Amino acid sequence: MLLLGAGVVRSGGALAQQQPRIRRIGFLTPRAQPQLPAGDAFSAAFIVGMRDLGYREGENFIVEWRYTDGDYKRLTGAAVELVELDLPVIVAYGTAAAKALKSATETVPIVVAAAVDLVGAGIVGSLARPGGNITGLSVISVDLSAKQLGLLRAASPTLTRVAVLSNPGNSSHGAVLQHVQTVAIPVGISIVSVDAATPVAIDQALASAAQQGATAVLVAADGFFSGQGARLAAAAQQYRLATISLYQDHVIAGCLMSYGPNVAAFHRQAARYVDKILKGAKPEELPVEQPTKIDLMLNAKTAAALGLPLPRDLLVMADEVIE
Repeated sequence: MLLLGAGVVRSGGALAQQQPRIRRIGFLTPRAQPQLPAGDAFSAAFIVGMRDLGYREGENFIVEWRYTDGDYKRLTGAAVELVELDLPVIVAYGTAAAKALKSATETVPIVVAAAVDLVGAGIVGSLARPGGNITGLSVISVDLSAKQLGLLRAASPTLTRVAVLSNPGNSSHGAVLQHVQTVAIPVGISIVSVDAATPVAIDQALASAAQQGATAVLVAADGFFSGQGARLAAAAQQYRLATISLYQDHVIAGCLMSYGPNVAAFHRQAARYVDKILKGAKPEELPVEQPTKIDLMLNAKTAAALGLPLPRDLLVMADEVIE
């Protein structure tokens, strides 16, 4: 009996060793809370990235998701909450979320799935040597805004007034507005500024843009705006505004065009950083990456509805056209 008991103990120990270790990670995003993470394009892309590396949600890793539904003031509390869970790594989407986590901890590894200018925002020391506990992927959207304005002009040659839609809670938007104004003045385009921090405010902002004589809207890069494509498209259609943003999802939803990196793909790439950190790498040793490809997407249906015959040069330039 003793020998049998010992055998059972050894067998049980072997079975225990075969069970996969479940890793818990955090995820902080200002986007709207979906019914399931898979219902959010960026969250779903991150899960796919983890799956590509052998992780199965619910089997060998689980995610503590924190969405703030566009309320940037809630990011601070959510960041502290995640840090207190003593997780091995936390993922952040957006500059505001990254800043909230930077304020909450100097030790827990943070992977930024995508944010505007991590160096300029003071979140990392440099791209090659981030230093501290934060690394990830960075977008220079301020530089892209000038090109976006040029694309709006190409689609609408008679353009004279453009609205810049900003989120007052996003610290980078002042720089975007100033940059766009600097580029617009020499080509005879006047810029009006409209703000929104809630879905309802988006409708109000685009109504204000139209009332001020704008016929186009440049949507500044923003974590909250990124998930509001359908709302933006509906309001733009109502007020007959040509729109451009960073996000391909907006064009799929019915906005006119997007020009920028694939932010969903950034989330998928963020999984590589998480995997390396879970295997012992330190954030300070992992250089910050920037996009190597910028995509132009056009919605020909929306252009036709707005009475804008898209020039051939613009169509040839596009990486994808929704017919």
